[in-house]
Amino acid sequence: MNVSSANVTVVIEYRDSFSKAVVKNMIVVVLGISINYINAALIQTFRKHQIFYMNPRYILFIHLVINDMIQVTLTVLLFLISYTLYKIHISVCCSIILIALFTTENTPLNLACMAVECYVAICIPLRHSQICTVKRVLMLIGLIWATTVLSVLPDLFVTVATEPLEYFSSYVFCLRETAFPNPHLTKKRDITYIVYLVMVWFVIFYTYFKIVFTAKSASGDAKKARNTILLHGFQVLLCMTAYTIPFVLTAVQQWFPKNFSDVLFAFYITVQVLPRSISPIIYGIRDKTYRKYLKRHMFCRVRSHRF
Repeated sequence: MNVSSANVTVVIEYRDSFSKAVVKNMIVVVLGISINYINAALIQTFRKHQIFYMNPRYILFIHLVINDMIQVTLTVLLFLISYTLYKIHISVCCSIILIALFTTENTPLNLACMAVECYVAICIPLRHSQICTVKRVLMLIGLIWATTVLSVLPDLFVTVATEPLEYFSSYVFCLRETAFPNPHLTKKRDITYIVYLVMVWFVIFYTYFKIVFTAKSASGDAKKARNTILLHGFQVLLCMTAYTIPFVLTAVQQWFPKNFSDVLFAFYITVQVLPRSISPIIYGIRDKTYRKYLKRHMFCRVRSHRF
């Protein structure tokens, strides 16, 4: 029995009680709505002020926010489906999983690009306007999507080529492993995750230490950038935890089979939800410019509701 089928078997055998299922679903829905509400306010603030969409840093940020909104929406949807419908048609499952994988793999790449932008702004300030242009940032976002699409789409092509026709009319418990069950895809996934891990952490460490050395004799902006890189690193760490889940859950499943659904829930909150709440903190609260316009936007909304 492979890991995915074993996981599904354990979840079937130890289903949550009705009260526990309701509590878990309420927590997930409240967190999802809260994060998406804040992110929607950030997007609306970005959209209404030209100062943001002419700045490469904020373009990368808002791309991350939109990416997070899609990711949160899809993961909450899959969570609710797992408790209500339980099994869905394979075509629907594959579509949701594909988009979720695109956004999941986009996040660390986007964070690495934001770290590089901070590095250029602090360590090469005279060339920042030449290197980090709006056009180049849009091309970089296109490259991020091209990278993730080329990484994920082979799963679909291999599945279409190798699975029998009956598979495409079946209903499954929706996971990546059940949507794309070929065992060779699991090996490809592990290799992809390791490459992502090495590349992104190299960028994070390199930019952080370059900024640290600059911050010793520079302005407060360099120290702020250093702290921003640290937050990026923490966010990447949480995102990268998703890459270790298959290995961790295999061990947990053997040690604590009766608590497996609770472990899955804890991993879901830690890996899928918490990282999506850090982006608003980094720019929505810490960034003075964004905070000023965000307060103005929220104040205007409160006044409009009153009158």
